[in-house]
Order: sequence, then C-alpha cells, then structure tokens
Amino acid sequence: MQKDTIIFAGGCFWCVEHDLREAPGVLDVVSGYTGGDAASATYEQVASHVTSHREAVQVIYDTEKTSFKKLCQFFLDHIDPTDEGGQFHDRGESYRTAIYYQTPEEKKTAADCIRELDLSGIYGKLAAVDILPAMPFYPAEEYHQNYAEKNPVAYAAYRQGSGREDFVNRTCTIREEKHVPWKD
Repeated sequence: MQKDTIIFAGGCFWCVEHDLREAPGVLDVVSGYTGGDAASATYEQVASHVTSHREAVQVIYDTEKTSFKKLCQFFLDHIDPTDEGGQFHDRGESYRTAIYYQTPEEKKTAADCIRELDLSGIYGKLAAVDILPAMPFYPAEEYHQNYAEKNPVAYAAYRQGSGREDFVNRTCTIREEKHVPWKD
C-alpha cells in the first residue's frame, strides 16, 4: 500500500473530518490547524483569531484506491466553495476554505478542479477556495478528534443547524439532476 497526505481547510473541522472519512481510499483523517504564522496553535487561539491558522484536516489516503484529484473533488462537494468569508455559521479567516498542495503537480490539479467546478455552473458563481502551499499541520486537541462519533447528537445538531447538511445534500442532488459528473 502506498500512502500520501493532503490537507484541506473547509470551515468546521468536525464536519470536514466526518465527511472525508467516508471518501473511498481514505485511511485516516486528523483535525487540526495549518497556515498560521505562529509555531503552534490551539483551538482557543484559532477560534479567537489570535493566530492566522485555519481549522483544517490532514487526510491520509491509499494512493492505490484514490487520488489527490478525487479527494479534491470530494472535498469541494462537501463545502460551500463560493463562500469567501468562512463556512456556514463559522465566519472569519480561520474558517476559510483551502486546498494545500505539496508539489507543482498537486497545485495544478487543485487549480484544474476549481476551474472544472466553475465551468460546471452548479453554483452560479465562482469558487473562492484558496490553493496554498502546505505548511506545518498541528493536530487539534484530543476532544476534537472523531468528534462526530464521540458526540453524535451534538454533532448532528450542529451540522443541521449550521446549514451544512442541507447545502451538501442539495449540491449532490443538483450534480445528479444536471448530470454534471467530475472528470477523471
């Protein structure tokens, strides 16, 4: 088995972690922080905007079962890629979306996915997902890891109340109704 990693920022890391655990080929997902200017990060610092880190997830995946591109596509279908100010209830820099690349090829692939999304017309406006070089990733506190599984009632209420659940379901329905598949 060949493993690789990718980092995504998509608003609340509980939701992004939970969704990406369902993606084919994903071995593990860790909630954490990246992209900031400090040598470490805690939830309190990031949530109160003391650092410029974003809530993010680090995805470890089997390259024989999935690809960087397919994970980018899955990620983009599980966020609001047009929101410049955060995601759903979570607002501000620490909740803005991003795909973090490690190589020039990954940067190009991420840009191609964004371009494909824009051309699909699904959202009626352009994507606002940043494509940024990978930076150090700091795992979040243990109580944030696997939050959906540890706290299913609170998680479900948050996800529904924030609007993420309805948005993701609508996106998948629109993609099916318009017969707009992602390119391989």
